[in-house]
Amino acid sequence: MSLPKGLAEEVSKNLVMVARLIDEDPEQAYAYSRIALRLASRVAAVREAAGFAAYATTKYSEALAEFRAAKRMTGSVELWPVMADCERGLGRPERALAMAGEPEVQKLDKAGQVEMRLVAAGARRDMGQLEAAIVTLQSPELASHSIQPWTARLRYAYADALLAAGREDEAREWFAKTVEADKDGAMDASDRLAELDGVEFVDALVGDEPDEIDDEADEADEADEDDEDDEQDDAEVAAAERASDQAEYYDEDDEEYEPLERSEADADVDVTDEIVVVEDEDRDDEGHPLDKG
Repeated sequence: MSLPKGLAEEVSKNLVMVARLIDEDPEQAYAYSRIALRLASRVAAVREAAGFAAYATTKYSEALAEFRAAKRMTGSVELWPVMADCERGLGRPERALAMAGEPEVQKLDKAGQVEMRLVAAGARRDMGQLEAAIVTLQSPELASHSIQPWTARLRYAYADALLAAGREDEAREWFAKTVEADKDGAMDASDRLAELDGVEFVDALVGDEPDEIDDEADEADEADEDDEDDEQDDAEVAAAERASDQAEYYDEDDEEYEPLERSEADADVDVTDEIVVVEDEDRDDEGHPLDKG
């Protein structure tokens, strides 16, 4: 509202793009936030958007500076938890813990206080204090059966801390409770639970798509059919050759032609072994073989 109309519209467009892209393309969202920041650096909403875009791209120092600026402009403490998490990102978990004990936390709403508890537990884990992290997460919000927007994340963090501490049975219980609260399936609690139960997921198809597998199977079947056809063709050709060989020696129109009956003993004998070639000079005038016996 403090900007001229044309400038306000331009800044608004860039902020809309930040909101649209921050989850799927944080780098592009960050680029839009820098444009908005150059146009209106004295607008708290712009500084906050720039802070979240920098946070999404793990530019924690820049994000912290923007959040601090937005806090000064508005006087609101709602960014306190994410500011503390930036300290964790910068490798300063002790500062995050110190912020968890500041009076600002008491001014946060319920969602903000739960977020601050998650950040504090994360800082404890960063410092290798697993049991302290577990205790930090134990709260009325964790024990409540009421499902709130933060319930799934709180239960998941608790289950994960229990697992890291080697308390698998308790971790399994809380991962199961996380699944109950995670209506949108945004978390991988069901996968973690399956791992604890020893369930392994194996892809049935590796490296090939189903259509490709079907095509390969069809091609293999066609190749087999072609091979069978070739074998049949070869057998038919061989039979035809044998028939033509016999036709060269025996004329079926000849009255004296009688097919040879072969015994089993002669089964392996080539047909050419039984052929008697009669020379022309051994025939009579009518073409019949002469009896020289």
